[in-house]
This record gives sequence, C-alpha cells and structure tokens, in this order.
Amino acid sequence: MTPQPAVWPAFRYNDARGAIRFLADVLGFEETLVVPGENGVAHAELRWPEGGAVMLGSCGGPADGVHDEMKPGASAVYVVSDRVDEIHARVREAGAEISMELHDTDYGSHTFTVRDPEGNAWTIGSYRGAEGTREWLSR
Repeated sequence: MTPQPAVWPAFRYNDARGAIRFLADVLGFEETLVVPGENGVAHAELRWPEGGAVMLGSCGGPADGVHDEMKPGASAVYVVSDRVDEIHARVREAGAEISMELHDTDYGSHTFTVRDPEGNAWTIGSYRGAEGTREWLSR
C-alpha cells in the first residue's frame, strides 16, 4: 500500500484545469480532488501512483497568504518513477517541451525533464535519493 503523502508541493496556474489535464493525461498523476472556484480551480489534489502528491489552484483566487503570491511557471519538481520510459513516450507523443532529453546519469538515474504548459519543470527519474547514492559517492 502506498503511504499517504506527507509533503505536498503546491502550484498556481493561469489555466489550472489545463494543468490538471496535462499532469493526469500526460505525466500520469491521478486526479483525486478538484474544487471549483470563481477563477477556475480553488484547490486540487493529484496523487502520484508510486507515492506522493501535489496541490494546485488557479491564480487570482481569494487571497490566502503565501499561495496567492506564487507565480505560475516558476517551479521545479523531481518525481520518482519505475516507469520513466513509458512516461517519456507519453510526453513525446503529447508534443510537450522536453527540456532535458532522456539519459542515464553517472549516479544511476534514468531521467528526463519536461515543462508543463505554463513552464514548470517536471523531472521524472528513477533515482530514489541518497540511500542508493552511497556507493556512487564512495567511488
């Protein structure tokens, strides 16, 4: 069973509904909650099927402190997956902007980076963190 997310990256979009479609249909996130708002989407939650989640909403909603100051297209996220090649194929088929082509790193990750329609960078890779890096660092 996948654990409940404990860290939620948050995004603002000019076209939050379009972002949800990209994240779900192209990258493979699962749409779990979308709350409509005056300016589109007041709040949305998307789960990553391999663990984790993101929140997002439309720009120009009611002022809520930090989130209403966020700018669209200014974020970067790393998403771990065992299905990097499959996701890369969907991204390429969708015609999305791949800003870093699929490659293998010297620390053992199989990875690429795509930009969502508003410019956020989404790096998809097989690297799962420092636990697997100790061997590489000791070289």
